[in-house]
Amino acid sequence: MRIAMIGLGKMGGNMASRLCRGGVEVVGFNRSPEVTDRLAKAEGVLPAYSLQEAVAQLDAPRTVWLMLPSGAVTEAAVEQLMTLLTPGDLVVDGGNSNYHDSERRGAKLEAAGLDYIDVGTSGGIWGLANGYCLMAGGRPEAMARLTPVLQVLAPAADRGWAHVGPIGAGHFTKMVHNGIEYGMMQALAEGFALLQGKQGYDLDLAQIAELWRHSSVVRSWLLDLTAGALAEDQTLAAVAPVVADSGEGRWTAIEAIDQGQALPVISLALQMRFASQDAEGYSNRLLSMMRNAFGGHAVSKQEN
Repeated sequence: MRIAMIGLGKMGGNMASRLCRGGVEVVGFNRSPEVTDRLAKAEGVLPAYSLQEAVAQLDAPRTVWLMLPSGAVTEAAVEQLMTLLTPGDLVVDGGNSNYHDSERRGAKLEAAGLDYIDVGTSGGIWGLANGYCLMAGGRPEAMARLTPVLQVLAPAADRGWAHVGPIGAGHFTKMVHNGIEYGMMQALAEGFALLQGKQGYDLDLAQIAELWRHSSVVRSWLLDLTAGALAEDQTLAAVAPVVADSGEGRWTAIEAIDQGQALPVISLALQMRFASQDAEGYSNRLLSMMRNAFGGHAVSKQEN
């Protein structure tokens, strides 16, 4: 079969490569044509240099998979595809879209006779070699069409992918997945910080991380990655203490508020990321002034 992959960045490019290696013909389009050319040469991706050209290389019923940044970029691509596709064609959004957007886009495309599947995609840069975890939401009939593609992208044909529910369910499931990821990462980071700060024991963090990887209750892929990083450098002196948030942690916390669910671990992990990004530190400055005002406590001066 043949599909179009729109967006050939770290995720989209590797997914296109895995599909080509698995026998699926991929028409690839990327905003930067040199990326498209590189994948065409290295993996046999069929190059396209516009969305129109990508669609033109597909036979009906067409399947177009988007791997684009969430928000306006994906929205614009969906709007353009509505002018290029015909009833019976399928649009797949494998990016990190908000599930509310997926519900809305799905309804709009279905009204035009087009199918839509939202696929929460996990696996990062390791997905090319190891396969991706794919959480798909959409109509069963559309899923049947996409199943051969998902089976190639997944670790195996019978695992690592699932039809989790109707349109929106794929991105909702991925949103919660990423919220859990925030909490797990925060717990590991705090634990190793506590180990690193213990005076007098001279603990080898790389040794402990490697130790925990085997038969311990906290063994995980995140611990595997942590062990690898610590084996290279335990000081992390060259790494700035700033942690970005991609948006899905925020959406998870908002969903918890909407449902009235208590999510303290995930919510606090998100807040810690916000704290790491606060270069101005205004609230902490004000706290220092309060302590000085009521208790005469010393105020540390900012160095220029």
